[in-house]
Amino acid sequence: MPKKVLIAKTQSHVFPEDLMFASAKDTSAVEKKHQKIVDGASKTFFKKGYHPTTIREIARVSGMSMGQLYHYISSKDDVLYLMHKHMQKVWYEYLRKSDVEETKDPLQKLTKALHQTLEFVIENKKLIQFVYTESKYLDKEHLRIVLEMDYNNVIGFWYHLLKEVNKQKPVKGDLHFLASLIAYINAFPAIRGWTLRGRPTKKNLDSLITFILTGLDII
Repeated sequence: MPKKVLIAKTQSHVFPEDLMFASAKDTSAVEKKHQKIVDGASKTFFKKGYHPTTIREIARVSGMSMGQLYHYISSKDDVLYLMHKHMQKVWYEYLRKSDVEETKDPLQKLTKALHQTLEFVIENKKLIQFVYTESKYLDKEHLRIVLEMDYNNVIGFWYHLLKEVNKQKPVKGDLHFLASLIAYINAFPAIRGWTLRGRPTKKNLDSLITFILTGLDII
């Protein structure tokens, strides 16, 4: 059975580190195994979908026996939860490796973050599509944690940037609502990108960013 959820802070992000059962005591070793499971399962999930994929297939593509797999997870829902966690960590690392955090001007920082995030979404299109469309299959507890994680890490990120911009130039509207809207719009290239008939161009991304900034009435 899953353990009691504990929220552990990782810089500006928070991750529920103890949602799933793992009998191994070495946290770093558990993280590595979880990543191995995500890397293996994602290939099958992207090809077959969440429901058709069996836990036995996940074990096989992860290079583990069933016994080894259940050493680190307790259900297929745990794997879907891990996919969400992976997506947010990869995105955060993507931003961290850019110069977004070093940018001092709030508006420039927001603009760069939008550019970096949209590029991330395009590069990780299958992952974004998967977590947005398959989350409905999570049980109530996993879904609650995933939504909380998204609120803290994704919406919270945009809220923090909008709050900084608001000090420089008033942003019209509720910042929490606008942060949520930005998070949703950023998923557009992955969720509705097919309407662009191919890979979104730099011009498309620039137009989307201008649309967001104009809607906020800050340019």
